[in-house]
Amino acid sequence: MANLSMFLTVPMAVFIIGGEQPAHWDWQLTEPLDLTVRVSLLITDMDAVTPEQIAQLKSRDTQPVCYISVGTRENYREDAADFPAHVVGKPLGDWPDEVYVDIRSPEVMTVMKARIDRCAEMGFVGVEPDNIDLFENENGFGITKADSLTYTSALADYAHSKGLTIAQKNAPELIPDLVDKMDFLLLEQCFEYDFCEETQPYLDAGKDVLVVEYTEAGLDWDTTCMQAKDFGFHLLMKDRDISAGGKACAD
Repeated sequence: MANLSMFLTVPMAVFIIGGEQPAHWDWQLTEPLDLTVRVSLLITDMDAVTPEQIAQLKSRDTQPVCYISVGTRENYREDAADFPAHVVGKPLGDWPDEVYVDIRSPEVMTVMKARIDRCAEMGFVGVEPDNIDLFENENGFGITKADSLTYTSALADYAHSKGLTIAQKNAPELIPDLVDKMDFLLLEQCFEYDFCEETQPYLDAGKDVLVVEYTEAGLDWDTTCMQAKDFGFHLLMKDRDISAGGKACAD
């Protein structure tokens, strides 16, 4: 008869984040947080943690990455008043506390550089810049794809000058133009909306592709996990609040 302990020690293909089995990464932007998770990379909001907590993560060989929105003004941030009225555009979808900003404006770049500075000063090793895809939405300024490319490239150069890595967040249309500039890719819902093949330039370049699917989509998780492994993705399944917990697909 087989020894049961043999089976208990075999890593599971799909597992709960926060247990004994380590995951490649986790994404925690809102409370509750769990900074004890066993992951190689943890993306979290710069306002949700302290420099001391960042240092503790690094002491456990977890690389902390700093979430910032680079395409919106969030009314609850301390720097919300730093955006002059003429750069403030339309509301961001279902998020009433956020409005798009004119990324062509030097004032906006100044605010975003200050955010990147703060990430570096806190001890983060990378940046996840959200909302670079505002050209795909009603932003109030007629922002174009070319505008987003110019802006995102400038942010990447600045992050690199501060010793930080930087992700491309969503905006699959920009992948061919940004793959050489950015250090890794983070995509939401590419299985749900069937565009995962667009990640190939990052995979060909040997760069990490982090993918998130949401529980509300009702995907068959075992099937999606196997598909992610075939692609070479690092896959999570999270609730929409993007807090601690969720499931990971073993690499």
